[in-house]
Amino acid sequence: MNKERLVLVGNGMAGMRTIEELLKLEPDLYEITVFGAEPHPNYNRILLSPVLSGEKTIDEIILNSRDWYAERGITLHTGDPVEHIDRRNRLVRSRSGLEVPYDRLVLATGSNPFIIPVPGADLPGVLGYRDIADVEAMIETARGFKRAIVIGGGLLGLEAAYGLQQQGMEVTVVHLLDTLMERQLDKPAAALLKASLEKRGLTFLMEAQTAAIQGRDRVESVRFADGSEIATDLVVMAVGIRPNMALAQSAGIHCERGIVVDDTMLTYDARIYAIGECVQHRGHCYGLVAPLFEQAKVCANHLAKLGYGRYQGSVTSTKLKVTGIDLFSAGQYQGGDGCEEIRFQDPGAGIYKKLVIRENRLAGAVLYGDTIDGAWFFQLMREGTDISEIREDLLFGQAHLGDSGHGGQSQAALMTDEMQVCDCNGVCKGEIVKAITSKGLFTLEDVKLHTKAAASCGSCTGLVEQILASTLGSDYSTPEAKPICKCTDYSHDQVRAAIREQHLTSLSDCFEKLDWRQPDGCHVCRPALNYYLISTWPAEALDDSQSRFVNERVHANIQKDGTYSVIPRIFGGETSPAQLRAIAEAAEKYAVRSVKITGGQRIDLLGLTKEQLPHIWKDLTDAGFVSGHAYGKSMRTVKTCVGSQWCRFGVQDSTKMGIELEELTWGSWTPHKFKLAVSGCPRNCAEATIKDFGVVAIESGWELHIGGNGGVKVRATDVLCRVTTPEQVKEYCGAFMQLYREEARYLERTAPWVERVGLAYIKKRIVEDEIGRRAFYKRFLESQEQAQVDPWKERAAGAEAHEFTALKQVNG
Repeated sequence: MNKERLVLVGNGMAGMRTIEELLKLEPDLYEITVFGAEPHPNYNRILLSPVLSGEKTIDEIILNSRDWYAERGITLHTGDPVEHIDRRNRLVRSRSGLEVPYDRLVLATGSNPFIIPVPGADLPGVLGYRDIADVEAMIETARGFKRAIVIGGGLLGLEAAYGLQQQGMEVTVVHLLDTLMERQLDKPAAALLKASLEKRGLTFLMEAQTAAIQGRDRVESVRFADGSEIATDLVVMAVGIRPNMALAQSAGIHCERGIVVDDTMLTYDARIYAIGECVQHRGHCYGLVAPLFEQAKVCANHLAKLGYGRYQGSVTSTKLKVTGIDLFSAGQYQGGDGCEEIRFQDPGAGIYKKLVIRENRLAGAVLYGDTIDGAWFFQLMREGTDISEIREDLLFGQAHLGDSGHGGQSQAALMTDEMQVCDCNGVCKGEIVKAITSKGLFTLEDVKLHTKAAASCGSCTGLVEQILASTLGSDYSTPEAKPICKCTDYSHDQVRAAIREQHLTSLSDCFEKLDWRQPDGCHVCRPALNYYLISTWPAEALDDSQSRFVNERVHANIQKDGTYSVIPRIFGGETSPAQLRAIAEAAEKYAVRSVKITGGQRIDLLGLTKEQLPHIWKDLTDAGFVSGHAYGKSMRTVKTCVGSQWCRFGVQDSTKMGIELEELTWGSWTPHKFKLAVSGCPRNCAEATIKDFGVVAIESGWELHIGGNGGVKVRATDVLCRVTTPEQVKEYCGAFMQLYREEARYLERTAPWVERVGLAYIKKRIVEDEIGRRAFYKRFLESQEQAQVDPWKERAAGAEAHEFTALKQVNG
């Protein structure tokens, strides 16, 4: 079968990311031809500044070598730009006269540096700052000359100035306005930046309009509108970029500020797509890599004929790539009508922070000198989190919200390359930075794949994202909606919505209706889909045991030596001599190697073989025990103190309350493990304020807490409300659990979920909306009718016997 012909015009980062994404989806669908105007294969334009400053070489920033193209059967023409598109006959013609037909055409022509139209702009020694040729010319000039002028005090201009200074030149930055980086910074932050750069040796000429560039054989000076002049050997214009749409215009393709595309990246010609800096989408043009990569994924989705990808625009952030300068800007940083501003300024320490708030949501941020929380603020903006409950602490960052686990994130910029980031996999900062720069990584998922950092417990995820942001600067951005896995472009939230709206009740339904790339999914998506199905349709969806992790599949915790541990449920931590006797007898009968009292007030029987599990379960269930679900993404345990029944400080019966809560909630499957605790007085001996749902007894009743975590990342709870009766405690608990079950993403604990959606949102749904709360509670009770079936008793009676039967060795 003849392949369709795909031609890519533009060998830059946006275009080639489209090809890379397409090869993941449909590697054999097209015969691919790529035209590039530059003589180089695809390279990382983000790292031109480190090349200019001498921190990188050109070879180190190549993303796809010529061999890479050849190995994938891609025809590459470098140094030969396309100059004509014949839409009628569907072919392109290059400068060399080469004609190539196409069935699908992708335009990724990028942008051109804007050159100020002043006399002398065409003199030798006057350069833009856009590609490898510009950088090579700057480095060569620096070898023989010493004075440079950079026109433009924006992001690119300052990076160019810093790089030239590192090459040994005396650099003056000329800027038309009175504020550096005026598109990203307000005046106080810009003043701090200017002072810091002046200390490094850069000179600034502000509010200066260039009138002419003077010289005979090459540039010798720059004259300004006020008549003053500055001698120079090099002029770099970094005053902005313009979408390169000349080729599209000559072909009659609709253009405005850029090549106009729809949400599928399609132009007005149904066979021609456009992507990257050359395009205009919903009135916006983007010059940063992060949004272009989001566009690439959508374009590839449609080239692969999947048809469901949509690009809906991007929120971008800025970080200056100058060593030692900590600067972050994102969103609507200048404020405006309907906005409020919160500021902090310490000129002596060189720290400035401004947050812009609109309708109880973070709309913009400017940080200088202390950018620790930049990634977090950016996440709050993109998630649209209601910050009303944390407003008074917001400016001081995430570490001031009671989450001590985020303290590690603040050290990213200060860490040396030898310091360990990922304790699970032993990955150091230097390994991550090297992988980002040498392999062209731009996302958290890329880093996980190549380094294993943040790929295990996930507690270092924030730190890895900080390193990404620090290394990539303004070109790092987390996507709006992260796909569940590589089998799909759908996010967790989109999949849940589809399951609910299309009434999908099985894995096969999901794979078919949602166009899964792998017909049977993978180890990442199957457990998530299985959970979303059973939590959405508990009475209809069939729980697929083979889509569960091994612990949930065998209903016991596997240990490092391959044996298993069994934890029977002890409601509220209260037991009896008969129960203790039954546990002791089972431990002796099956030669349990270790009997351990857990932190959740239960007894762990360790060292059992897989074949022993159904037998010990039978003995335990005969004695009245049920599974403790210590192995599952489920409700684990309710920790209690002795409360008013015994303690002289107790004000309510916490043990009874704990037992009732555990009887209510046991067996429920949740996005991640879920722990509860009930303390009998505000002394909080049961540590209820670091649990997913905590209850603290007070004189008038009970204080309810949510979103705590005592694990790797410790987070203190937020107070949900106060109630007066045990029945109210159970109603609020069940409603909160159901909201979490229905809306949190699989493997998302309550702590990050509460931070993501905001405490105010949860209060609105659970505390303020009585009808809604009771509806949640009703759905929780209905789902518990299906869930509270003891898996140990079923398997002790012979269910899934194959799972616990040893394979026989066959000789021969």
